[in-house]
Amino acid sequence: MAGSPSDSANTHRIAHIALDEETILWRNADVEQERRVAIYDLIEENTFRPCRSAERGAKGPYRLQLGVRDGRLAMKISDEDDNELETLLIGLARFRRPIREYFAICDSYYQAIRKATPAEIETIDMARRGIHNNAAELLLERLDGKVETDFPTARRLFTLICVLHIKG
Repeated sequence: MAGSPSDSANTHRIAHIALDEETILWRNADVEQERRVAIYDLIEENTFRPCRSAERGAKGPYRLQLGVRDGRLAMKISDEDDNELETLLIGLARFRRPIREYFAICDSYYQAIRKATPAEIETIDMARRGIHNNAAELLLERLDGKVETDFPTARRLFTLICVLHIKG
């Protein structure tokens, strides 16, 4: 049927995502809204195929829990019945600067929304999107060979990685 998603698109995707609440130390209303939107958008549309699990026959859809463990991103991937398939650990050292830059530009953006002109807000938002896009590209590089995913999914995952790093 034309226009219907393929079987692979229906199965190699994230159906549920959770953040390790012990990792999240603090968040404000703006961050909470970003988290909600990222999770909603991610569940609505994503591509996610964990390579090792798929090679062993796992088809998904998957449950994903994100946390930070010993300075690394822990991606616990489970099947629909919450049986753990694998946990990926990805070093976060290369993400420190993009996360710091993203926090700084987001702070500027939230302040601008309250008092800046539309042109100033647009300029800051363009910079924010640029940092976000670069970080998503970095995430795609780090996931290469581990998880097959697409750019929009990587962008949303980066947003959630940032939420895990908020210190207050």
